[in-house]
This record gives sequence, C-alpha cells and structure tokens, in this order.
Amino acid sequence: MSLQAKLDAFKADFEAGKPPYNVPYSVIETMHRATAELKASGLADTAKKTGDIAPEFSLKDPDGNLVSSKELLAKGPLIISFYRGVWCPYCNMELQALQETLPAFNQAGASLVAISPQTPVNSRKSVRQNKLDFPILSDTLNDVANAFGLRFAMPDYLIELYKNLKNDLPNFNGDDSWTLPMPARYVIAQDGRIVYSEINPDYTQRPDPQELLPALQAIGAANA
Repeated sequence: MSLQAKLDAFKADFEAGKPPYNVPYSVIETMHRATAELKASGLADTAKKTGDIAPEFSLKDPDGNLVSSKELLAKGPLIISFYRGVWCPYCNMELQALQETLPAFNQAGASLVAISPQTPVNSRKSVRQNKLDFPILSDTLNDVANAFGLRFAMPDYLIELYKNLKNDLPNFNGDDSWTLPMPARYVIAQDGRIVYSEINPDYTQRPDPQELLPALQAIGAANA
C-alpha cells in the first residue's frame, strides 16, 4: 500500500469520528478551514522550490550533536523532510515510509534528515516510536523552515482548537510562537541546488518516498 493510501485510510477513519480519536465533526470543519486558508495564502508558491539554491543550516540532533548541511552535502545528495512533530499521525506515517525507503536512499549515496520545531526530548521519542535510523534535527522557532519559506503562524481559532484538544505546541516545541512548518520534501544536489521539491499546505497529502529516487538517480548519472 502506498503512503498516500495509508494516509487516506487513516483520514477516513479520523474524520468519521472513529476510535481512538472520536473527534466531533466541528473539529474536522475547523481543520478543513485552516487548511483551505493556508492554501489560499499562497505561501506554498513562494517557498523554495526546484531550481533554487537551498539555504544552508546547522542544527542539533536529539543528542546535541551539530549537523551541518554543508558537511552532509560534501558526502553526497541531501534529502530533507520538514516534520511538524510527534503529535501528528500523518507526519509519523511519512517518517515510517521514509525509513522503509532509507536503504535505497543510502544506495544512491544520499543522506536523510527530518527537521522539526519540537524539542530534542520529543525528537528522541519520534525516533524511538517510529524506529528511525536517521536523525530529526531541532529547528527552534522554525528558523530554517522560514529560510525555506515554509513557516506559518497558526490562526487564533486553530490555536484555541489545539488547546482544547490538549495539543500543547508550546510544550512540544519549547516556545510559545504557535508556528509550524508546512510539510515539505526536498532533494538537494551537492552544489546546493534543489533538484526535487514537494510542498503542500494540506498535511494529509504526502508524496511516496519512492518519488524522490529519480532525482537521486539523475544526480548520479550527471556525476558519472
């Protein structure tokens, strides 16, 4: 089953109010409203995309080690997934799919990192629960996400909903900005050029990790 098929199945159960979430439809309507408004904002259209030069970054992994995009690119192509956090089931399903494809990424000589605003403690939890062999880097205040054009401020009505659902982002992220990154995937060539990008304001829509492989193969062919 493809990643999107899994996401669609989860979404159908979630929006039907099935256990364990048992959410009323008013919650679903609020989430739909927020997604529609984010789409209409045009933010995705102005984010970094294929052909652009990727911003450089240095971020810490959950163990406090500094990870530099420059150092990773010195070894080979770099794959980045911007990850909202451990509280997001759609995001976790994507991480699991990326993990399944990790051997193919490694075979192509690529490094894979996820970037999230959550605290290192929560990133360790994400790594453990999703059984990941790649790091989740801490992007405090979504500064790197902002450099990629992905950071957005949650509207007041959505903040209120999250509070009512006990989804305490200030606790998850260690700051009270109530900002998130739009989910996005990038493949970056060693010269810093973005050769694959996928940005979607709808967090329930994700590309299958296999879709990143042609970009990696093209890099390999160009370097042959």
